[in-house]
Amino acid sequence: MGFMQEILMHPDELYPLIKLMLSAKRVENKTSVWLLQPHWAFCYATLRKVSRSFALVIQQLPSDLRNVVCVYYLVLRALDTVEDDTSLAIEVRVPILRNFYCNFYDPQWHFSCGTKAFKVLMDQFHHVSTAFLELDTNYQEVIKDITKRMGEGMAKFLCKEVETIDDYNEYSFYASGLCGLGLSKFFYVSGREDLAPESISISMGLFLQKISIIRDYLEDINEVPKCRMFWPRQIWSKYVNKLEDFKYEENSVMAVQCLNEMVTNALLYVEDCLTSMSSLRDPAIFHFCAIPQIINMGNLSMYYDNVEIFKGVVEMRRGLCAKIIDQTRTMADVYGAFYDFCCIMESKVDRDDPNATITLKRLEAILRTCRDSGTLNQRKSYTFSHQPNYNIPVLIIFFFIMMAILLSTKIH
Repeated sequence: MGFMQEILMHPDELYPLIKLMLSAKRVENKTSVWLLQPHWAFCYATLRKVSRSFALVIQQLPSDLRNVVCVYYLVLRALDTVEDDTSLAIEVRVPILRNFYCNFYDPQWHFSCGTKAFKVLMDQFHHVSTAFLELDTNYQEVIKDITKRMGEGMAKFLCKEVETIDDYNEYSFYASGLCGLGLSKFFYVSGREDLAPESISISMGLFLQKISIIRDYLEDINEVPKCRMFWPRQIWSKYVNKLEDFKYEENSVMAVQCLNEMVTNALLYVEDCLTSMSSLRDPAIFHFCAIPQIINMGNLSMYYDNVEIFKGVVEMRRGLCAKIIDQTRTMADVYGAFYDFCCIMESKVDRDDPNATITLKRLEAILRTCRDSGTLNQRKSYTFSHQPNYNIPVLIIFFFIMMAILLSTKIH
């Protein structure tokens, strides 16, 4: 669906889109220090190019955390780039991954791999190293520890397949659960939050990682020169003989049933995520954590029972993402969003689906948590809204004027 068609069908999302563009520009203007120091200019420019959704929320963090999380994100994206580059032999990538954390102290280190913005990140990694060395040593130690553990885990799974659900959980822990743990430690070191229980912090990362693995099925299976497979054999082998068989039209029924089992597995972490977000005190940290969780819960509700996952990328409308960013302020907003998206998913459950019973059970547990919060009457609905009293033609004209003015501002 084209952008204009989306706006005509959802005109209430145009105003939040305009606000988001203005907000991105304000954030960029407010941090002119990036332009004065080449390494920080590189870090923030690269962050916007390699981030799907995190760049804006990272840039809106308090100043004492913004640089830390920016460097952390780029380090982990660099680690991902090494893991993902299947044009390199495994015996080349494994030692790079295992020793990646050692390179932070060598401002000259770089390693050529990846493509497009990711290749630039790797070729000019010395800028990230320089920025890392300017961080407080307590933050440096967290980044070093998480990178070391993540690199070891990624190296392990370059040498083995994701066979069982336990493997799937372990890989997701290395790929993103550790990232959630590191963020929790940053918030604690900054003095802005209490130290969250490790299992809760890890669940935040596992939820996002498993949604990414579902979303990226086609990209991963079509990877050249060698495909990557992160869906666990223990799940997909119930439906087909080879994971790539889901690409073919004749297997669409089995593909969707397997997809629904994968989505149901991801739902396991939602209650921990809600618990984690409800404990946050700092508004900026809350916003930083809540936005990706809500958007990914929305994406998960789109993926469920959706054969399009096996044909291309399925993602939430930009306008709805902007609306979520604009309207999410309190935990009531989070409960409301999760409630709405769970209701959408619940309405799609086919009672003949082999996992219908467990899917409905998990959805009901989440819905009960949201209802028990006592905040649903305060919620802003992202999905069931009345049409606003905006002058849509005027807003559309204003939007394109803003696009011309903010041509250099790219929203992810």
